[in-house]
Amino acid sequence: MAPTYAVTGASGRLGGRIARRLAAAGIPQTLLVRTPARAPELPRATALPGAYADHDAVVRALRPTDRVLMVSASETPDRVQQHRTFIDAAAEAGVAHLVYISFYGAAPDATFTLARDHWHTEQHLRASGVPFTFLRDNLYADFMPALVGEDGVIRGPAGAGRAALVAQDDIADAAVAVLRDPGAHTGRTYELTGPEALGLIDVAATIAAVTGRPVSYVPESVEEAYASRKGYGAPDWQLDAWVSTYTAIADGSLAGVTSAIEDLTGHPATSLEQVLRA
Repeated sequence: MAPTYAVTGASGRLGGRIARRLAAAGIPQTLLVRTPARAPELPRATALPGAYADHDAVVRALRPTDRVLMVSASETPDRVQQHRTFIDAAAEAGVAHLVYISFYGAAPDATFTLARDHWHTEQHLRASGVPFTFLRDNLYADFMPALVGEDGVIRGPAGAGRAALVAQDDIADAAVAVLRDPGAHTGRTYELTGPEALGLIDVAATIAAVTGRPVSYVPESVEEAYASRKGYGAPDWQLDAWVSTYTAIADGSLAGVTSAIEDLTGHPATSLEQVLRA
């Protein structure tokens, strides 16, 4: 009997990419989404409600499912608890393998505060008994243009640090490779990166070269970063997440380059310039 697949977050950018790749390969799948009406319409795909915090709905949707792709939930103060509820439901449903989209260098004391959420999620999944693979993504190359302000300036306390930015299409290719052959990757952790580590000066120059508009990087102090973002009215935990994105670049937490993308997919990792020109 052919294995069964489920993809969470299919209405989002990364989950949607993975679901579309599975559909293109002719693989039937269940799409677990908070709102089924927002799920992409794909051949041989069935959309079911499966909010992470809804234990019973997740059990119903995943029973029986062999291979599950778990994209992390939206950033909220209770995200780790949502993840734990989902993992417990997956274990109860008898999921045979769960691929979790984590974050590069996830650790309990990671500089990037949200990477700590991913570490706690990983620990819960390890303890659940469900066979797993962790795909730890570096910062998304695709999101770099969003760092540019209306004045054409990237501002943040990243200093002269670097990050090995990774393309979402590469992550999707890697996730599909693991989902289609999970036995070869059981218990493994892969740090997914781009082909090189870039400073924000490099990022700004690349965006400028591709778009033809002036873009620059202006370093801030940590104090200046908090002050400049205070006006958005975000809660403290979110301000910490925003600022620590840059401080994690500054202290080298995100600078390591790996061969995991090519190892898993068979093709080289995509550069920031290639992402922006696609």
